[in-house]
Amino acid sequence: MKIPNKIKTLFTIFTLAFTTLSNAETYPDKPIRLVVPYPTGGSVGVAANIIQEPLATQLGQSVVIEYKGGAGGTIGTSQVAKSDPDGYTLLLTLSSHTINPAIYETLPFDTEKDLTPVSLVASAPQVLVANPSFPPSTIKELITFAQNSDTPLIYGSAGVGTPSHIAVELFKKSSKTELTHVPYRGGGPATIDVLGGQIPLLWVSLPAVTQHIKSGKLKALAVSTTNRTPVLPDVPAVSETLPGFNVDSWYAMFAPANTPETIINKIQTILANSTKDKAIQEAFLAQGAVAVGGTTAELDHIVKTEIPLWRALAAEANIKIN
Repeated sequence: MKIPNKIKTLFTIFTLAFTTLSNAETYPDKPIRLVVPYPTGGSVGVAANIIQEPLATQLGQSVVIEYKGGAGGTIGTSQVAKSDPDGYTLLLTLSSHTINPAIYETLPFDTEKDLTPVSLVASAPQVLVANPSFPPSTIKELITFAQNSDTPLIYGSAGVGTPSHIAVELFKKSSKTELTHVPYRGGGPATIDVLGGQIPLLWVSLPAVTQHIKSGKLKALAVSTTNRTPVLPDVPAVSETLPGFNVDSWYAMFAPANTPETIINKIQTILANSTKDKAIQEAFLAQGAVAVGGTTAELDHIVKTEIPLWRALAAEANIKIN
């Protein structure tokens, strides 16, 4: 007797669902890939190294970090988005995750539909630094200085479409000042130029310049997050002068869409507990970041809030990568 196609389809769906449930109950029973969609040596890789051991210890399986850099993080992210939703391929990325949909005309994945939020891991603000010879030392002084300058001030960033570039554009909009953006190929080269006086100002991720600020080689005018950071408690937030200003360079974990909820919850719980551990907190603070846990719903809210926000800003500032 020939089995109708409809019944075959239902049987296939049932079999897949049963297999997925069974796999979720025994998860994990083999090593886990943690994909970092950026080159080695960057801040995301550092964050991955910090959480690698607690993840492996509590999951009872090795966690292998794989670096898949390129195209602003989209190559590695695409690989995870297209991986089996079984919990054995995870993504650790940063806040460019919500910027990329705004600046790339097309992406090989849907940021919201193809990836499932797991948990925040850490937060590291952008910081506005200047060469010590630059006259302004506060945001108010900077705005006045820029408005009275005969030519637009030059700002550096880590590159087009990076969180530091977004911070530049949001500051221009919020402060109503004319500024000239100079994008670099990363925060390192930009930092070298502001140290040498080739450019006066730079928006950059705090971990990249913490040591220079503490040594006095650079002066910090403000941080980009809503509140001050415990890494530099004496440095004010931009929002203290320009209410509502916030550019958070967060680090977070995602999984392929349709990964079983039991697996997501298991990993999220481990991360939430790990970020409360004093050793983990101190490890992040040493890098200029703050350990941050959170629920999957909180991360989902961040993604859904930031994507339209950055799309509007990118459209207004004409930020596009073809």
